[in-house]
Amino acid sequence: MADAACDDAVEQLAALLDQVEAPLKKTFENVHQGYPTETLVRFLKAREWHVNKAQKMLVDSLNWRIQNEIDSILEKPIIPVDLYRSIRDTQLVGLSGYSKEGIPVFAVGVGLSTYDKASVNYYVQSHIQINEYRDRFILPTVTKKYGRPITTCIKVLDMTGLKLSALNQMKIVTAISTVDDLNYPEKTETYYIVNAPYIFSACWKVVKPLLQERTRKKVHVLRGCGKDELLKIMDYSSLPHFCRREGSGASKHSSNDPDDCFSLDHPFHKELYNFIQEQALNLELIKQGSLHVKIPEQDPEDAKIVEVIEAEFHKLGVENKSANGVGKD
Repeated sequence: MADAACDDAVEQLAALLDQVEAPLKKTFENVHQGYPTETLVRFLKAREWHVNKAQKMLVDSLNWRIQNEIDSILEKPIIPVDLYRSIRDTQLVGLSGYSKEGIPVFAVGVGLSTYDKASVNYYVQSHIQINEYRDRFILPTVTKKYGRPITTCIKVLDMTGLKLSALNQMKIVTAISTVDDLNYPEKTETYYIVNAPYIFSACWKVVKPLLQERTRKKVHVLRGCGKDELLKIMDYSSLPHFCRREGSGASKHSSNDPDDCFSLDHPFHKELYNFIQEQALNLELIKQGSLHVKIPEQDPEDAKIVEVIEAEFHKLGVENKSANGVGKD
């Protein structure tokens, strides 16, 4: 799309947003963190530069924030700490460091996340808290440090341990990705897939053609643990722990390893949890119980992709059984 047309679309969307009510404008400030234009561009990209569709998406997202009190979600700790620790041990995500250009690098243990130690509400709450902390504190900090707007991150997805039984977690994974797609669009500039087993490759083959070209271009499937490729864009100290060494056991999650960025003992998670605790104490808000965040209605195109993944998993399961003569994971 030509620059002039892009600028025009941004202007139109800004003018439309100018007409919304004050509470929506207020929550929009929390979203854009002083960079409204970059935020409007993200929503426009997510809707292929259709101004009206982008406006609907943005207004729906702002309403969702107000209805679910997202602006105050960083004041609502998940307690007791043992419950939070078990969430961290089963929803594997963490900040491993920064690229050479200052872009935050988030590691995600796709294959080894089990989501089986708490209710869906807690996992969704924790995920949104990480998003909000990233957008309101981490990105503004690096923006200031580098003197230019840094509004996106890099994700390194570890597929170690991905099995057919991952279908059992499909519902929760879909809920989380729907929250991201509709309320945090275009926040990831590149996805690096590492340690991909056959089951991932088989699924990727059928899913890839269904993705928007824009999304397809962001996904890079790397060989093995991806170390050599990733070292071109980040220092060794920022490499997720599962990319640091090849071979068996390289990706095992150990919550006692200080380099394991999934663990509650990692500096990022300690800092985040302490921050939320402090906010709550200041407001004397600490109470037990998860926050019920309404999951937005899934985009029909995304629903179709989920169906295709499920069908492929079932197909692989049938092939696996007939090849081995027995049911095998």
